[in-house]
Amino acid sequence: MTQAQSRPPGGSDPDRSRMGPTRISTLVVAGLAAAAVAWLLISTLYGGFPRLPWLPVVTLAALAVLEAYAAVNTRSRIERRPGRDPVNPLLVARFVVLAKASALAGAIFAGWCAGLTGWLFVEPTRAAAEDRPAAGAGLLAALALVAAALWLERSCRVPERPEDERDADRREGGPGQR
Repeated sequence: MTQAQSRPPGGSDPDRSRMGPTRISTLVVAGLAAAAVAWLLISTLYGGFPRLPWLPVVTLAALAVLEAYAAVNTRSRIERRPGRDPVNPLLVARFVVLAKASALAGAIFAGWCAGLTGWLFVEPTRAAAEDRPAAGAGLLAALALVAAALWLERSCRVPERPEDERDADRREGGPGQR
């Protein structure tokens, strides 16, 4: 049977609409594009900018901490560790969406901060030197958010069942049966 014959009626491929894990390559491309845009904009418009604020750094760091906590909590609930309530599947789906969005936003912000930080280190002005700490901290906070988001996304996966349990289920006609 050819691939076209094995598709369901209507011609749509059910695997195309499935959401998969976040690709690191997507995050790298988004970060590099943001870095290039930041470098170009900063090099032409920096003189008219006010000092860099610290609020985005604090916000990104707080989001990273919250998502890391959600990753630890969700993983223990999915694994049904003693003393933990079972996890609500809808909550897990929402965490996956949050993690995917946060990873992409964090990568874009990290790219922006990397471009900004790079430019600030080659700019010899006093204003650039005063903005370096905020830009560097923003880069670190954005990278922490990306790491926490990827961890949260990974924590939301259903654990693999051992082979022997699946084989026993197949013999008994249980949940592992296809």
